[in-house]
Amino acid sequence: MADSNGDQGGEIVLTFDDNRIASALYGSHDQNLAFLERRLGISATPRGNLLAIRGPREACEQASSVLRKLHDRIRKGGNVALGDVDGAIRLTAAQGSLFPTAPTAAEPAGIFAQLSTRKKSVSARTPAQDAYIRAFGRHELVFGVGPAGTGKTYLAVVHAAQLLERGEVDRIILSRPAVEAGERLGFLPGDMREKVDPYLRPLYDALHDVMPPERVERGLQNGIIEVAPLAFMRGRTLAHAAVILDEAQNATSMQMKMFLTRLGEGSRMVVTGDPSQVDLPNGMTSGLAEAVRLLDGVEGVSICRFTDVDVVRHELVARIVRAYEAAPRADVRE
Repeated sequence: MADSNGDQGGEIVLTFDDNRIASALYGSHDQNLAFLERRLGISATPRGNLLAIRGPREACEQASSVLRKLHDRIRKGGNVALGDVDGAIRLTAAQGSLFPTAPTAAEPAGIFAQLSTRKKSVSARTPAQDAYIRAFGRHELVFGVGPAGTGKTYLAVVHAAQLLERGEVDRIILSRPAVEAGERLGFLPGDMREKVDPYLRPLYDALHDVMPPERVERGLQNGIIEVAPLAFMRGRTLAHAAVILDEAQNATSMQMKMFLTRLGEGSRMVVTGDPSQVDLPNGMTSGLAEAVRLLDGVEGVSICRFTDVDVVRHELVARIVRAYEAAPRADVRE
């Protein structure tokens, strides 16, 4: 792959040696190029093994950097989806239009952190996700705090699966408070397993996405993977485990303290939640908000904060989050 500047400012022409890689880079019906055009305000016109990028000079350079990164990923056997294009765009915006040519040995410049299981590899798509993934390897307790759609829970599950496959932990423990808007467990049909399954379904879905289904089912049966409501954690010591508490904004102050003090030898714990979506009764303090305030700066604890700019679920989700955050709280509750 090579590039050259056009005769006029604001044009870069990329040349691809392998048309198959170029086709994968463009995406089905050139959807990756269309996404790039929409996000960066440029035009990307393929002509055989050439791709002409036109627009503002800085935007053209950023598009060229994005395409180079994705081209290298495909050349090494990886796949590129729209989410990967979005992540590469965010990366160039965070680190400058052009990637440095001399990456460091510890953390290569121009490359977001990555988590890998036997089934799937996942790269960070925003600077906040990058810091979050790197915190997993540096701290025993990591908080992921921010709006929905930022990948907090999903990345935590991938991290847990990675630790289990590497033999760094003996089991995975996933938990959520059994609190949802207006509903109580006692009014749901079935036994306790059937009652709590709807609350824990997002964790099951994330596990199945990053681990083979048969491995997940076998793990659930033999206790290597445990999914349980927060109330079931009381009185236990969680040793040699990857422990995740999801939707932690709905944990009370006492529940949060109880959960955090379950951390045992050889374990890693990740706590995720969105402080703006508390379903606790009025007047009751969210254990997540209190824990973040009390533990900020404590050795061994990392608090990673996400905002609407880190939403990777869908472009519209980011706009929805911004609209709700901009509205007065009294108006939202009416």
